[in-house]
Amino acid sequence: MQTTSEPVTTIDADGLVLGRMASKIAKRLLKGERIIIVNAEKAVLSGRKKSEVIEGHKFLEVGSPGRGPLHQRRPDRIVRRTVRGMLPFKRPKGVQAYKRLAVFMGIPDELKDQKMETLEEAQAKRLTCQYFTVGEYAKEIGWYAGE
Repeated sequence: MQTTSEPVTTIDADGLVLGRMASKIAKRLLKGERIIIVNAEKAVLSGRKKSEVIEGHKFLEVGSPGRGPLHQRRPDRIVRRTVRGMLPFKRPKGVQAYKRLAVFMGIPDELKDQKMETLEEAQAKRLTCQYFTVGEYAKEIGWYAGE
């Protein structure tokens, strides 16, 4: 079982490409590391926003109401689900790895003083194409931020 004395790594998703970040985090989760992702709404998706949103609306309309497929609209859940897609989720080791992941929008008060790391290989500044944030995408597909 997990103990509270396990080291926890806090990763700031601000400016990180979602897929690259998710694959790196999935590998670390499978090795037994506990990871907290903050600023999930500031992770970025590469590509043109308009085409991504149009495709998003198509996949949101698939299926019958209440039966699925169900697609997440909150930025923290989109990021969490993306990491889950990189894990062998239907196997026990994947389920255990997924339980070691926590994702937050913004930075919770209890984590403000913790040292946060970033993943250099997933930085959006390395992209040569257009990109937009997960928060912008979530708003386009129906998430209401409560502003």
